[in-house]
Amino acid sequence: MSKTHRDPYSVSKEEKIELLARAISEFEASDESLLFDDTSEKAKAPVRERALRLLDARMRSAHELTDRLVKAEFPRPVVEEVVRELARDGLVDDAVFAREWVRVRHARRGKSSAMLDRELERKGISPELRAAALEQISEDDEESMVRALIEKKARSIKEVPTDCKGRDRNLRRLVGVAARRGFPQGLCISIAKEVAARRYEEL
Repeated sequence: MSKTHRDPYSVSKEEKIELLARAISEFEASDESLLFDDTSEKAKAPVRERALRLLDARMRSAHELTDRLVKAEFPRPVVEEVVRELARDGLVDDAVFAREWVRVRHARRGKSSAMLDRELERKGISPELRAAALEQISEDDEESMVRALIEKKARSIKEVPTDCKGRDRNLRRLVGVAARRGFPQGLCISIAKEVAARRYEEL
């Protein structure tokens, strides 16, 4: 005897109500999800706008940008999501930031690799990225920068000191101009003595 099959279109009233209720429930769940996404985008919009203004002023690390936005009283979870999106889009790149920070501040401000390393650490740059960025500066670069700083300072010496006290004072000033930028003290002293002696000969 052949098995009878139920007509799929012959649905009872109760079953229709149940199916309708299920469809409404699924629609509401989907609509709530869309509403949540829209709310999330609205929350991120002012954060993204502020972040782009900060980045327009100058390049920033992810840590620095996050810190500035949180201090502006934006919610941290929203800030972190926006910063991740900016990093994904290439607008925040810690590796590029670290390289440029080292290149510019060494060339224009005469800072040592040690001082630049500390600055990058405060910016939240990882040890690996800091090391890679600092490879731009060689030992010869450091020595040349120390010499340039001390020679510039030595031009302020207008006369040869008549006693050891005066010579020591000049030497401390020459050493200090480079040591304050984080260069090794031994290197600073060695070059300062050489430059001071040459300056006294010129006078």
